[in-house]
Amino acid sequence: MILDKFRLDNKVAIVTGASRGIGRAIAVALAEAGANTVPVARDISKLNELAEELSSRNLKCIPYKADLSSVSNIKQMVDFVKKECGRIDILVNNAAVNVRKPAFSVTEDDWEKQMAVNMKGLFFTAQQAAMVMKEQAEGGKIINIDSTGSVIGLENQIMYCGTKGGVSQMTKAMAVEWAKYNIYVTAIGPGLTKTSLTERVFTDKELLNKRLQSIPLRRTAVPEDMQGVAVFLASEASNYITGHTIYVDGGWVIS
Repeated sequence: MILDKFRLDNKVAIVTGASRGIGRAIAVALAEAGANTVPVARDISKLNELAEELSSRNLKCIPYKADLSSVSNIKQMVDFVKKECGRIDILVNNAAVNVRKPAFSVTEDDWEKQMAVNMKGLFFTAQQAAMVMKEQAEGGKIINIDSTGSVIGLENQIMYCGTKGGVSQMTKAMAVEWAKYNIYVTAIGPGLTKTSLTERVFTDKELLNKRLQSIPLRRTAVPEDMQGVAVFLASEASNYITGHTIYVDGGWVIS
């Protein structure tokens, strides 16, 4: 049955940046699809709330606190998951920051903060998880969270657009290099989604209306809009797809 291919029973899934927004929604979706989910973030209280919610529904969840701008913390996190769960089948690289500033106002500290999480953290989390997947006959699935900002220039977000462009290209390079280990690497490119990262846009009615005019569906996304494609890319149903970014953007990129 085709729907069986979307099931994630007995799979182990790490979701970074899972305390809120898109990461939280994806962690819930993977758990609902049957995965033993490990949500990761710096805010352990929010992770515990998520774990309590999922446990009340008899869904499997092991929260883990980590700052993914630190490579040593990333290695400890991956070691913990391997020890506790025995394997890693799915990684959703969602943790990111967005420092919104005009290009002329960007400081070195701003630059380092964005790069530490959006580029360095994402790469080394993928690297360490892939090293575990490489030893598994089944390989694994890595899903990087990209953005429409990787292909569309966004005002006052030069660093964010730059890092997400890097995520898009790293996704392709990872997919090519790790295919021989049966590791699939894809990305999801959310459009304008209502989360804490985009709060400024939603409080600026003029800016919000400007964005909406660029979106053919004439609405913004909510985190739950990312759930279906995340389950699809994490499952056997997507087993001939690698290296691509799927934009969940209401048609923004193609318009």
